[in-house]
Amino acid sequence: MAGLQKILIVLLVLVLVLLALVFSLNNQMAVPLNFLIFETRPHGVAMWIILAFVIGAVVGVLMATLATVKAKVSRRSLQKKLERTEQTLEKERAQNDRTV
Repeated sequence: MAGLQKILIVLLVLVLVLLALVFSLNNQMAVPLNFLIFETRPHGVAMWIILAFVIGAVVGVLMATLATVKAKVSRRSLQKKLERTEQTLEKERAQNDRTV
């Protein structure tokens, strides 16, 4: 089953590369981007769009990584707090048992 999954992933990547190649060949008109402060050198439309997708993917991965790290830190903090609370509860119960 793992072999079939690897083959499907390789085929999917090849199809995506082929689509990107066809897209870039059909969109070769060079255009500059104007960012009010500066203007870029002219490059193909496909290059700008592919660059935007790559930057978006990188930003998405970074944000997901930060969210995961934040969740892990929060989980550790809550775990420690739970352990301290359980220890306090056990002490209170032991004290209560001695008093009764």
